[in-house]
Amino acid sequence: MAAPACAPLRLLCVHGYRQNGAMFREKTGALRKILKKQVELVYVSAPHQVQHRGTGESPAAAHEQGHGESAGDEEDPRGWWFSDIQAQSFDARQECEVSLGLEESVEVVREAVRTLGPFDGILGFSQGAALVAMLCALQEQQVEPDFKFHFAILVAGFQSACSQHAKFYTCGPLTIPSLHVFGQTDRVIPEAMSRELLPRFRSPQVLTHPGGHFVPATSAYRQVYQEFLQKFQAKGEPMPRTA
Repeated sequence: MAAPACAPLRLLCVHGYRQNGAMFREKTGALRKILKKQVELVYVSAPHQVQHRGTGESPAAAHEQGHGESAGDEEDPRGWWFSDIQAQSFDARQECEVSLGLEESVEVVREAVRTLGPFDGILGFSQGAALVAMLCALQEQQVEPDFKFHFAILVAGFQSACSQHAKFYTCGPLTIPSLHVFGQTDRVIPEAMSRELLPRFRSPQVLTHPGGHFVPATSAYRQVYQEFLQKFQAKGEPMPRTA
């Protein structure tokens, strides 16, 4: 008799700045392929439309879409919050006192959990990974009863430079299991910025790759992803969920 199959884990996927759910789905096609027996990836789009390029954003911010850009990627670019309120733009390196739009983005995730969930885990890329870290803090502080993620995967994550977001980093290390993925030659979110986020998590697992600003998904990294996910997978039935 064959061994019972593992039920796929459901992950909510949070895209980067200037992307949207459909674009992020396209860019993570290789990841879906190598993990197709383990996960179901569900994508959500940020609520804020981003101005087209050439409006004063830094080169780094303008290229956050990452590996495999094309002209079609400019269709309906979205963002989770703006660091420059007046210009309604975002730069991960920009220090600011207040931001614009984060509350609406948390509500979008909250609604996605309610209508598309439940989810076993959450995955974020770049600005989306920074948002995931904040969502994990809200879950840890028990102020968001709808958030019940068992683990988080943060690709090219970073700690927000906005003073208004300091509240997300004041509590002790987050207990949620986490996998942090970043490129050693990433010029958008340098490795050092991603490493600054590690102390915010208890026992973070790290996967580095020699590339730049994208989600690595070659066979060389399959085992790391699979071994991390297997810790949350129950044979033959989904993980227990709370209604």
